[in-house]
Amino acid sequence: MSELLVSVRDLHVTFRHRRGVVEAVRGIDLDIARGECVAIVGESGSGKSVTARTLVGLAGPGAEVRSSRFTVAGRPVPGDGPAPFDWRELRGGFAGLVMQDALVSLDPLRTVGAEIAEVLRVQEVGDRRDRPARVRDLLAAVHVPEPQRRAGQYPHQLSGGLRQRALIASAIAAGPPLLIADEPTTALDVTVQAQILDLLAERRAAGETLLLISHDLAVVARLADRVLVMRDGRVVEAGATSSLLAAPAHPYTRQLLAAVPSAASRGRRLSATTAAPVAPPPVPEAPAPAVVVAEGLRKRYGAHTVVDGVDLAVRRGEIVGLVGESGSGKTTVAQLLFGLTAPTSGTVTFEGAPWTGLPERRRRPRRRRLQLISQDPLSAFDPRWTVRRIVAEALPGRPPATEVLVLLERVGLGADVLDRYPRQLSGGQRQRVAIARALAPRPSLIICDEPVSALDVSVQAQVLDLLADIRAADGTALLFISHDLGVIHHLADRVLVMRDGAVVESGLVDEVFHSPQHEYTRALIDAVPALEVSR
Repeated sequence: MSELLVSVRDLHVTFRHRRGVVEAVRGIDLDIARGECVAIVGESGSGKSVTARTLVGLAGPGAEVRSSRFTVAGRPVPGDGPAPFDWRELRGGFAGLVMQDALVSLDPLRTVGAEIAEVLRVQEVGDRRDRPARVRDLLAAVHVPEPQRRAGQYPHQLSGGLRQRALIASAIAAGPPLLIADEPTTALDVTVQAQILDLLAERRAAGETLLLISHDLAVVARLADRVLVMRDGRVVEAGATSSLLAAPAHPYTRQLLAAVPSAASRGRRLSATTAAPVAPPPVPEAPAPAVVVAEGLRKRYGAHTVVDGVDLAVRRGEIVGLVGESGSGKTTVAQLLFGLTAPTSGTVTFEGAPWTGLPERRRRPRRRRLQLISQDPLSAFDPRWTVRRIVAEALPGRPPATEVLVLLERVGLGADVLDRYPRQLSGGQRQRVAIARALAPRPSLIICDEPVSALDVSVQAQVLDLLADIRAADGTALLFISHDLGVIHHLADRVLVMRDGAVVESGLVDEVFHSPQHEYTRALIDAVPALEVSR
């Protein structure tokens, strides 16, 4: 075997809080050899991120770490060898860490260049006069255009893709042999995700070692040599990537693979191990009436056009997907449909009556029929309110507690969450509360703006099944905005593809994705990482 950069046996990480003890990692073994890519996959709370952070001494406050063996770069941790162990040296010189959200990871008060230069200074790489040139070279190495100009910009002045590249440049600044990437492409649109994956593949080809933490099995299939599948702090299955994904032995691994939405999963439930079919919506004898119709929508901010002549209709009981890169105008279209901003030109008709151009006092009584499920319900909820109050507010009058409970039970929650606050819920539970709140006024249209992009694959599967059930049971129309083409292909009836504010292609989802006519649609489809598994 090649030189082991990391070797851990029987690793346990325990957190002790006032509410009790949490065993986040329970006796795992992990070896990472020089030059290989090892991936750890699992749902939220499985212990994969805690494992990665523990390798660089960042398990978290109150963490108790124990193991029978823990060596990095041939040195024992936490320093029971002949020389004391320096975690700070390890983080920059031996391992670079790339987190999910670069905007949070980068210092908002420093330029990108200053952030990268600090790693060079702390690790004593080169002298002070050479560092600006080294910073530019590092940015160029991760394909940041105009590196000299970008080095002088702050994180908020960069796009999501450029921020992630800058974070990778900071992680590799001191030339560490190990790069730890914790969900590096989550919530990025498909083309930016492809660019980041290409960059990580380049680093691997250059001889770097990679530990990849992800819930995206397609990303893992593209990059990893070996995979460890974690659940409840334990490794339930491990092996070579190709063989594990083609013939998974553990039921949980099979469950994760079955939960991946795609063209192959259309018409079946994602969260059921039996792959039961989703209840189909009733087929009307005549075309269902349109719930919302937009004609010639345009929105300009100064000289910049963000929505350019969009025509759109969503019928009762229909799911329409709206896809495109970040900045394509998808969310602005949703704001125009809601009436949160006025179009520069064009009209919106809602339930057969005019919607645009009306004073708010005339729209307000009808707003209950138009609801939103956003990407981040934690930001949408009042953190001071309990779940009971959040859902009850959307019901007319003073609803009895039983009515709130009925809504929660419909989305798979129980009475135990009624008096909890949003921060006390998991991501999947918060999204279910958001759906219950959206259902409360019995809407005719729900606009879903990236509702599953930040959820792991198993929770995402549960939410998608729930939305399909709602459509089938109530005939509720859904406009589903997403950058995930697999999700849209699994769920939607029709799809509109947006680029630079305009719809470049639309039609039945199977026809558009199987026979795309526009070059941009083909580019989006080609950028999606493929997951070739035995279903």
